[in-house]
Amino acid sequence: MTDLEQYAADLRTFVAARGWDAFQNPKNLAMALGGETGELLAMLQWLTPDEAQHKPVEDAGFRRAFGFELADILNYLLRLADSVDIDLLAAARDKLAVNEQRYPVELARGNALKYDQLAANGGTA
Repeated sequence: MTDLEQYAADLRTFVAARGWDAFQNPKNLAMALGGETGELLAMLQWLTPDEAQHKPVEDAGFRRAFGFELADILNYLLRLADSVDIDLLAAARDKLAVNEQRYPVELARGNALKYDQLAANGGTA
């Protein structure tokens, strides 16, 4: 069992012990995930790009709060995947393989074009 699988099992036990399973259906979990993502975005909203890069590293209080928001996102993401019986790591590996095909290094390096625009633009932004 991987660390992530063990953590997901611990999280499942935590939720079951509190009787929260009844509320944690895919719709509610996706909505909670969106809410937590919004809380993370709110922390960064008015920062400059430079501040957003450095504050989570240099400001201990901000870093702790930022980490807790990331943890909330991870928890809801794991619960959502669990609720629909999706192996999240397997899905992520599959998606990475798809993206390796969509974004060949020679076309994608150094730009932010979407995959369907890469060939048309010769890989330049």
